[in-house]
Amino acid sequence: MILNIILLIVGFILLIKGADVFVEGASKVAAMLHIPQIVIGLTIVAFGTSAPEAAVSIASAYKGTAGIAIGNIIGSNIANVLLILGVAGMIGELVVKKNTFFIESPFVIVITIVLLFLGVNGKNINRIDGAILWMFFLVFLYYLYRLTKKGDDSAIDDVPELDQNDRLWKLIIMIVLGIICVVVGSQVTVDAASSIAKEFGVSDRIIGLTIVSIGTSLPELVTSVNASLKGRNDIAIGNIIGSNIFNILFVLGTAALVAPRGIPFASGFMLDGVIAIAAVVLFMLFVGKDMKLKKYGAFVMLISYICYVVYIL
Repeated sequence: MILNIILLIVGFILLIKGADVFVEGASKVAAMLHIPQIVIGLTIVAFGTSAPEAAVSIASAYKGTAGIAIGNIIGSNIANVLLILGVAGMIGELVVKKNTFFIESPFVIVITIVLLFLGVNGKNINRIDGAILWMFFLVFLYYLYRLTKKGDDSAIDDVPELDQNDRLWKLIIMIVLGIICVVVGSQVTVDAASSIAKEFGVSDRIIGLTIVSIGTSLPELVTSVNASLKGRNDIAIGNIIGSNIFNILFVLGTAALVAPRGIPFASGFMLDGVIAIAAVVLFMLFVGKDMKLKKYGAFVMLISYICYVVYIL
């Protein structure tokens, strides 16, 4: 048991550090090739915070632990809104951009409903479903591109800048090491989480919804808390909502496309999906007319997450 817990922690560290190293290396190589920062930010950097979820879900789909694959995504989305925005909102006053409130947040609700419909309808998220999710993802990328063309660059994360010490061979090594860490970290995380689930006698779904989802949401937590402390409040919220969209459309869509026999959708995920929708609705209810997330609202969201975890356990 202790060994599996240690391996789980090691897996998370490899996932998070690997994603950081990969994003920095790939972003700088793209900059060397004179690819616009907007494109880099919307693709490589935006993918960075969802890389742990992607690696774990794809690895889980291949290993047949579907409960971790889907549970990780839905659990991460719930944790992102209730836990991370709850914590960030209690640290600083979070300002919500109008497009985040009126377009992106409702879009999260819509694609979560689509996911539940696909899962319940076929009892399985197959390659056709994955293609449907990817179609929504391409629409979202086009929406972000249109935002940046209008001069709104808050939709993209900070892009690492080249410095005089950067060399192409060093950056290629960074990319390779980053990929290796993410792949190895995902394998270690999935194996350790599965072993812990078996030892405790709980399902892969519960492990995916709790331990794994919180662990893979650490990049979003760090990014949002740092943004809140620095007063960059629109980034704190935009990062979370954007990550939730990436998780469902890109991560689960890709996992469904590469999974040989699709990803089984357990009946229990219906309730978890409804909770994920309710989390976004709760967040929107606590945004006042001044487009700020109230501190008491952030507190209620945090308590709601604790109650949810206690309930499913």
